[in-house]
Amino acid sequence: MNLQDPAQTTRLLKKWKIPTPALFHAKNAREAVTYAKTLRFPVVLKVASPDIIHKTDAEGVLLDLKNEQEVKDGFEQVTKGARRHHPRAKITGAIVQEQVKGTNFREVVIGAIQDPQFGPVLMFGLGGIFVEVLKDVSFRLIPIEREDAQAMIAEIKGNALLTGFRGQKPVNLRVLEDLLLTVSKMVEKSNIKQLDLNPVLINDKRAICVDARVLV
Repeated sequence: MNLQDPAQTTRLLKKWKIPTPALFHAKNAREAVTYAKTLRFPVVLKVASPDIIHKTDAEGVLLDLKNEQEVKDGFEQVTKGARRHHPRAKITGAIVQEQVKGTNFREVVIGAIQDPQFGPVLMFGLGGIFVEVLKDVSFRLIPIEREDAQAMIAEIKGNALLTGFRGQKPVNLRVLEDLLLTVSKMVEKSNIKQLDLNPVLINDKRAICVDARVLV
């Protein structure tokens, strides 16, 4: 079963104490504006569709919407853009999401699959829209120990982007290790066939998962 409802996915992550932004599922522009006012501006809008995995490629994501009119217009923009790219996709509205506040964030991806030969496998790498291009990832069999988490972080080619590069503060590696350990345990203890947390924003203070896809 694909956890198509973002609220279901959010509940699963919260159960395991994985930080996520607050969000609402808006079926129309009026609901989107109401939810945005509840969350307080600025907000993020994402098209809601179980058939669209890469929402950015489908013009289905808008950031930093600062007022009611921008949210109203944005709802039409993300839904129409998604329909243009995926005419047959089921579109159920848009996700109105709290915009993460803070600076110095880097994007990473944490994933897991059930390998038919080896069992559950954990994946870590640089995240965001370039993950499939860069393919800068490391793998470990689940369950992992802290030493495995540390090695996974150290092994990727972009490790310097996390540990400090050209004056940037290093990310909080302890928080990142804890998150990898939590995801490993969650996949081990739950009936999860596939998981994709991308991107996870991490800076020197905290990590927060801003988009997730789970197959159970």
